Amino acid sequence: MSDTSRRKQPEELRSRRWFGPADLRSFGHRSRAMQMGYAPEEWQGRPVIAIVNTWSDLQPCHVHFKTRVEDVKRGILMAGGFPVELPALSLSESFVKPTTMLYRNMLAMETEELLRSHPVDGAVLMGGCDKTTPGLLLGATSMDIPAIFIPAGPMLRGNWGGKTLGSGSDSWKYWDELRAGTITQQDWLGVEAGIARSYGTCMTMGTASTMTAIAEAVGMVLPGGSSIPAADSGHIRLCSESGRRIVDMVWDDVTPRRIQTRAAFLNAINVAMAMGCSTNAIIHLIAMARRAGHEIGLDDFERASRKVPVIGNVRPSGKTYLMEDFYYAGGIRGLMATMAEHLDLSCMTVSGRTVGENIAGAKVYNDDVIRPLSNPIYGEGSLAVLKGNLAPDGCVIKPAAMDQKFLKHAGPAVVFDDYPSMKKAVDDESYPFTPDTVMVLRNAGPQGGPGMPEWGMLPMPKRLLKEGHRDMLRMSDARMSGTSYGACVLHVAPESYIGGPLALLRTGDIVEINVDARSITMRVGEEELARRRAAWVKPPARFERGYGFAFTKHIQQANEGCDFDFLRTDFGAPVPEPVIY
Repeated sequence: MSDTSRRKQPEELRSRRWFGPADLRSFGHRSRAMQMGYAPEEWQGRPVIAIVNTWSDLQPCHVHFKTRVEDVKRGILMAGGFPVELPALSLSESFVKPTTMLYRNMLAMETEELLRSHPVDGAVLMGGCDKTTPGLLLGATSMDIPAIFIPAGPMLRGNWGGKTLGSGSDSWKYWDELRAGTITQQDWLGVEAGIARSYGTCMTMGTASTMTAIAEAVGMVLPGGSSIPAADSGHIRLCSESGRRIVDMVWDDVTPRRIQTRAAFLNAINVAMAMGCSTNAIIHLIAMARRAGHEIGLDDFERASRKVPVIGNVRPSGKTYLMEDFYYAGGIRGLMATMAEHLDLSCMTVSGRTVGENIAGAKVYNDDVIRPLSNPIYGEGSLAVLKGNLAPDGCVIKPAAMDQKFLKHAGPAVVFDDYPSMKKAVDDESYPFTPDTVMVLRNAGPQGGPGMPEWGMLPMPKRLLKEGHRDMLRMSDARMSGTSYGACVLHVAPESYIGGPLALLRTGDIVEINVDARSITMRVGEEELARRRAAWVKPPARFERGYGFAFTKHIQQANEGCDFDFLRTDFGAPVPEPVIY
């Protein structure tokens, strides 16, 4: 941490390089600020705070940011700072195609360059929808000026016909029931109208709530901020408080890399496991840690998985509760206090206090929502990392959110090379699926997808649904929504598009999984695999130009965090500050 006994002086502010010198170029900066109606007294000697806002008219999770930004500005002004709003990519999980994962790194680069190229001393990062949290934090970490994150907050509980609905999780559930013929089209319209009742992110323990909890666990959110519902007035106060706090962080030079130590990332992994986190946590956390200069990998997740149980009883790992219930039960502070023995309490945070200080006195008000360690909803962590001849670099499954009979299973593969052919087959009631079938989708990874879409929760075959089945073993090099559930093996690495072993699997081959042993294999001999490898032909290029072309050339694999190779901390010298002339 910084030596707060020596606070930064006004002449040391980064923004002063733009506004301070008595030369022609600074005359231009000052005159243009005055053109916008700002008086010199508003910026002279004050920290200039960038508010990186991911609001847009096609971002339902962040629609309230249009007004919340004014609360952030209010806090900054109260603390003696000068707020400036810098819009950034909104990355709506609901609307952006083929997948927001294709653009996470674009948001990261935009955030880094916005902060580098403008006269700002600190940043407030406004995000929450799945990829916005890691995207903003990746960019801010690489730039490494003082920064604080404000989560969008989960939406209110859904409701239909007296039933509580959880976003995503109940979409998949009732879609299967519609296809099975157990509910009507009118019922389905009722679910559609009732499942998203307010602004905010998914109120299940999907990727959004997973990543905002991780942002707090790693120290980048004010205490308790990651679990406040978007519609709660406490969220308004969080915005103002974050605005006030960032000004002090600038004077004390509290930068992301001073907070984001290796121990902080291990805390975040343990919290994620206890929350019943999204499988996407692995990819984003690895990327975030490596941007901060720490070699976090799949082995760190596997160690945490073996020792930290799931105590957050929130769908889809839990069966009943949603994020609003989690907040009322004590929220993230209550959960972290419950699992304090698995945390490094000495890690510092954006509050200026340690993790231990932040959770001191935290209580749990409903021990069915936030379970004690002695009564978890699942005895191990949320995720399990599997390896074998199908995934030599690893893959992931979510044991707490699947039919337990598939924890150990062997069955014949049915392999699809693209999503449309798979989708057509599952609706064909004559297609020869059985309950033992292992359904496989390939060419859906980082390069193959393109962008590694959330296709990994492959739809159940219609005929099996009508027979009463609701789960089967499914496997892909894609991701799945954090709100999803089922026996889905994901993130198979290396991906099939670049010739990973998944590319060599054929329909009829026996696939075997053993979650307890952390293994996944195909029963195919090495000589046969060598023949298949020699005959394999790489699929055609996904892009010939533009961002997609650059993405394909530089994206890393899932086990490496899907960051761009040229954004690694070891890739050349640090980017210099811009020359101002």
